[in-house]
Amino acid sequence: WALLADLHIAADRATAQRGIVMAAHLEQVVRELLALPRWPAGAILAGDLALNSGQAGDYVALRELLEPLRAAGLPVHLAPGNHDHRERLRAAFPEMAQGPQPVADRCVGFVASARANWFVLDSLDKTLVSPGRLGEAQLSWLAQMLDAHADKPALVVLHHNLDARNGAFALQDAPVLFALIRARPQVKACVFGHSHVWSVWQDPSGIQCINLPPVAYVFQKGDPAGWVHATLERGGMTLELRCVDHDHPAHGEIVRLLWRRG
Repeated sequence: WALLADLHIAADRATAQRGIVMAAHLEQVVRELLALPRWPAGAILAGDLALNSGQAGDYVALRELLEPLRAAGLPVHLAPGNHDHRERLRAAFPEMAQGPQPVADRCVGFVASARANWFVLDSLDKTLVSPGRLGEAQLSWLAQMLDAHADKPALVVLHHNLDARNGAFALQDAPVLFALIRARPQVKACVFGHSHVWSVWQDPSGIQCINLPPVAYVFQKGDPAGWVHATLERGGMTLELRCVDHDHPAHGEIVRLLWRRG
């Protein structure tokens, strides 16, 4: 699986932020994915897909940049972030709105795979408002889906980081989410972005928390930008950090995770 976050694509592909041309970074990631000897089962993009306020042209450019993956038959799953606009995102990717929507006004998804089930959530509260929120309806849907698919490890993906103590930035209902997933031992990991920081840590309950690096630009000089190549295994998952700058000291870093019992 290819795990990406914080792409910040603009309608004008030449747009740069913090000295980085974001579209060029995504183009490189797409090339690298298709050059792998074995393609991932899919790509999951964990929010902040658009540059700033989720303009229609941003999503047109994003769809064009992702087209080589789609043309190769590689599934792409999208989760909104605080710099996205849900209706414009759906307009550019109408397949996201096909069929009955399990949670009104939210883009959620269930992705089954051989060794785990992915639950893709929508933590966008309001466009251009940094904190995120899942809300009661989405949390209820997640609980029902987790209970209905308890036969495999469950991996939860969303945009916002999970430290609710940082009220100006994080997922506001993170404590409720943690209570829900800690009580369900099939949940093994939670994947998110938003902070533009690459880190992996373990919740006291044993849930693995994976903070994805940004594809676009970093906030702190020296931090890596890139994506994560995740390989599901029996009893765990191996993460390989793929930096856009192959000379970065963290490029190729391997993190091996073991699933909690249950």
